[in-house]
Amino acid sequence: MTTTLDLLRHGEPVGGRRYRGQIDDPLSETGWAQMHAAVGDTAPWTRIVASPLLRCRAFAETLASRHGLPLAVDARLKEVGFGEWEGRSAAEIEQDAPGTLARFKADPVNARPAGAEPLADFHARVAAALDSLLEQHAGQHVLLVGHAGVIRMALAWALHIPLERAYRIEVASAGLTRLRFDGEHASLIFHGSPRIIR
Repeated sequence: MTTTLDLLRHGEPVGGRRYRGQIDDPLSETGWAQMHAAVGDTAPWTRIVASPLLRCRAFAETLASRHGLPLAVDARLKEVGFGEWEGRSAAEIEQDAPGTLARFKADPVNARPAGAEPLADFHARVAAALDSLLEQHAGQHVLLVGHAGVIRMALAWALHIPLERAYRIEVASAGLTRLRFDGEHASLIFHGSPRIIR
């Protein structure tokens, strides 16, 4: 039995690019346009599951309503908590502490911002959500509307990527990627994002 999971990152939120974490900013007009462009007019899914944060949930609600699809909102699919980085841009973080972001990307397990959710805890909650999803919706085609961090954790979970390498995966705004599960085996099908950066 094959289960297909499409992973769609939210588009641009109001306020542009920043380490938003669990701050609940809505999508900008550009973000809405990116999301609509990503999915087009077709809806091959049997259901949608989404993060409760507005930048994911609002589009998921709109899409589910438009196509008559069941929607579940799962709090375990929230973005990682970024602690003292929440709401700050990369430039602001680097201005305060040059080299901080490079250290974080090289070692996201140990070089976390103060007050951030531990990466292992984040991975565990996303994995628990995905385990439940695969158990409850085996054989279906599910769209998950989530965050870059959630998609990284989903790929790490499905493909057994070590957590210390998870931030080598770049996930574009409104990027769509597919995971296919045949029993215990997971396959990744690229649809333009995420892409592995060297």
